[in-house]
Amino acid sequence: MSMTALRAQAAAARSAAAGSTTMPIPRDRPESPEVRFSSQLRAKLIERDGQDWYQIEGYASAFEQGYEMWDMFGPYTEVVSHGAADETLAADPEVVFRFNHAGTPMAGTRNGRLQLWADDAGLGQRAWVNPKRADVQLLVQALEDDDVREQSFMFRITSGQWSPDYTEYRINAFDLDRGDVGPVTYGANPHTTVSARSGEFLASIPNLPPLVAREAYARLAQRDDLDLTQRAVPATAPAAPSSARTGETPRMGRSISMLRTRLLVSESDD
Repeated sequence: MSMTALRAQAAAARSAAAGSTTMPIPRDRPESPEVRFSSQLRAKLIERDGQDWYQIEGYASAFEQGYEMWDMFGPYTEVVSHGAADETLAADPEVVFRFNHAGTPMAGTRNGRLQLWADDAGLGQRAWVNPKRADVQLLVQALEDDDVREQSFMFRITSGQWSPDYTEYRINAFDLDRGDVGPVTYGANPHTTVSARSGEFLASIPNLPPLVAREAYARLAQRDDLDLTQRAVPATAPAAPSSARTGETPRMGRSISMLRTRLLVSESDD
């Protein structure tokens, strides 16, 4: 199935699930999702308040630029609207700056060493970080070596809406309070972790070894939110192999193609 057809099928499933009530937010989306964007990061050593700091700045989000996301139904396009950050920035949110959304914060709005703003391009940030810290030194070196080039932000959606055909979700407002911004290793991929694994799984299905495919099907069959009773039938069904010698009734093999077209995996089973 082509990506265009898969997106259309996912949109139809969303519309059917929503019924007469507009779905306010993508199903199974994390409460505090992480969205990543390409962003040119710059780091330079400056003097501020009589002390040396590394100043790191860039854009943690890009407005009006669509990127692909996945929910329990399949792929869709998401867009952060221009003005989506205005309300949260006006409320003076507490936000920290750190690498890969983990580890000890390097700067924050509370201590005045993280500045946030919104303009036509997106959500901008400027952080002043301590050059004496080992983690700061490693980050700055990675930026200078061009090993880290992307940014992300962690937020909570407060207002959003689907397009009438459920192919696009637009974030009209988000809350940054107690969230974070900063560089990430793989910012070019806007997927959440679960969504990325889902897309990778679907893409790999046609080439899965038979043993792995059977195991995947068996595990999915244990889920109570999936209907695996229908099977894909080829346009021209091949002749059934003879079973006269064994006396067994031949069974139709479960189609991996059916898996790809009918099942949209929202979470991997570790």
